This record gives sequence, C-alpha cells and structure tokens, in this order.
Amino acid sequence: MLYCYTANKRLNSIDLVLVSGEMSSYEESESKFWRKAKENPFVPVGMAGFVAIVGYRLMKMKSRGDTKMSVHLIHMRVAAQGFVVGAMTVGVLFSMYRDYFAKPIEQEQKATQPK
Repeated sequence: MLYCYTANKRLNSIDLVLVSGEMSSYEESESKFWRKAKENPFVPVGMAGFVAIVGYRLMKMKSRGDTKMSVHLIHMRVAAQGFVVGAMTVGVLFSMYRDYFAKPIEQEQKATQPK
C-alpha cells in the first residue's frame, strides 16, 4: 500500500490518503538503497569515505593553527570530493570489468562445456 500526504487548504491540515497501487515484493522486502548498493558496491564506500573525511577534518579544525578557516574548508572539500570521485572511478572500472570481461568469459566457458 502506498500512502500520500495531501494538504487540505480549507482546514489547514494534512490528511493521509491511501493511494491504490501495489509495490513490488522486491521493494517491500529490501530498501532501494541496499538494492543499489548491491548493484554498485562503491557507492556506499564513497559515501562512507566522504563522511569520514569531513568528520576528521571538522575535528581537526580546532588545531588548524594559523590556517584561515576558508582554506581549511576548501582543503576538506577537495579531499572529500577526491575520495568520492576516486570511488566512482573504481566503481565504473569494476562495472566495466564485470560487463565486458567477466560475463563474456563465463558465456564462452558455458558454450564450450559438453552437454
């Protein structure tokens, strides 16, 4: 079942309305995030790395010395973005390997096996 929130202008309230429709059984038993994470495992790695770098640099902000705040924040942003871009690049390379090298080899092995 899907529920949708509607705003009632006359009463200035929010009502919960049942919308007819069925969710797939796959979406009910497993969240979209976990499904996407299984398809591309480097997305959660990139997100975790981003959070870790930002958290570390925010804690390190107290002992930044004479460095300006703006320079410290720019370095933090560059490091976090660099990690995410690196994770995305490795994920794309992994996906290309899986699609163009691993699958054709498996298909070739299945074709050459005697039945």
